[in-house]
Amino acid sequence: MKKKLRMIVSWTLVSLMLQIPTYYLLNRQIEKVMTPPETQVVVRTLKTNIPGKSFENMQISYAKDYIAYEDDGVLKVYNLEQEKQIFSKAAPGNDKNLGVLYFQWLPDRNTLIYFYARKNPNPVTTEVVPVDPTPNSQSTTSESSGTQNTARTQSNPSTQATNSNTIKTEDPHQASTVPTKPAQQQRVVTRYNNPQITDLYTLELPESSDTTTQPDDRFNESINSFPTGGKITNMVVSTFTNLMYLTIKSGTNLQLMEIDVMKNVRNLNRSAEVITETAASDKFGTLYIESKIGKLKTIQALEGSKRQTISDDEKETILGNREGTLYLGKIEGNNLVQIRAAAENADSAKLEFKTVWEGSIPFENSKVIIGINKQIVIYSNQIANIIQSDGQQKQVNLSGKENFISQDGAELVELTPNGNTTDIELKPLE
Repeated sequence: MKKKLRMIVSWTLVSLMLQIPTYYLLNRQIEKVMTPPETQVVVRTLKTNIPGKSFENMQISYAKDYIAYEDDGVLKVYNLEQEKQIFSKAAPGNDKNLGVLYFQWLPDRNTLIYFYARKNPNPVTTEVVPVDPTPNSQSTTSESSGTQNTARTQSNPSTQATNSNTIKTEDPHQASTVPTKPAQQQRVVTRYNNPQITDLYTLELPESSDTTTQPDDRFNESINSFPTGGKITNMVVSTFTNLMYLTIKSGTNLQLMEIDVMKNVRNLNRSAEVITETAASDKFGTLYIESKIGKLKTIQALEGSKRQTISDDEKETILGNREGTLYLGKIEGNNLVQIRAAAENADSAKLEFKTVWEGSIPFENSKVIIGINKQIVIYSNQIANIIQSDGQQKQVNLSGKENFISQDGAELVELTPNGNTTDIELKPLE
């Protein structure tokens, strides 16, 4: 008995010794998945020169080794390390109203998303469809036939009597009579389709030092509900849910469109609603919108089909979202005078805002970036105002003819025309 007990205790201890390290390793792996490592800030210092001088919407990639821009209606991607253009895409037939409508780098990888418009080769189609007989005509025919048979039977009593006393016989070798079906009626249906087809592409780029691998220009889907002639004014991506949100302007109409990884498309804006600003949470996937219906302006949080108003101050605007913190700015007389911030909480949908900065910065025609270190960058073409996470403010003069700042707020790109080319200088934003 003692020997058996010692054996049980020994095997129990061995089992525990094996299980404890296993559970420890599993717990570490789960922690890595649930709490991914902080994104490393990538900065680069270089000077180069590229052909051309009339660039629009120039953007730098996540790793600061590619730039994408529009040159005379053509999307181009330039490899800064190899100093050469590695991709271009023009409008079909050089139609300036078609081609690349919008492009944007993903915030965490060297992948460019772009939307490409082309003419629908079949704007009008026809289809021959069968015409189902109407129930009224069938019932009328049946009732008419039944009435006639009844009338004949009632009008000939002898026949009725004979029929009741006659035994029916059938010749088994006689072919049965099959009633002939009436010919199926058909009609032609004309369908008027969207005259514009808008395709979604992802351009995946290799390491900038790779001289053999070509960019992967991948077609994703066609968006049939994209309005003809519509312009994308803004796009935000939730890295948590992999959802894309587009603000599309078509004439006087504004549309908020959601696209998920399963290629499902749905419209989120309400009737007569104008969406002026959007921001997507990278921690919980919540979409924040600046909504205006008539004279009523609010800032709302969208979770699926649910909405919650988080600000009804008409002077406040959305500045952005970074690492689960939402930033709102108060505008008075075209100046930014206050910034409030609220950390998102998984346990409560309510946001608790606190003031993180007060002052006065010109805001008209300015761009806003929430940096990777939670610094807030407000910049125009020649001046950048940087508000650090502790509320301290500094100003940086931008010396290029044109200037822009990377999505993470770490890199400054200065452009200076030089004849038929453009000098480009990259340096940390300090």
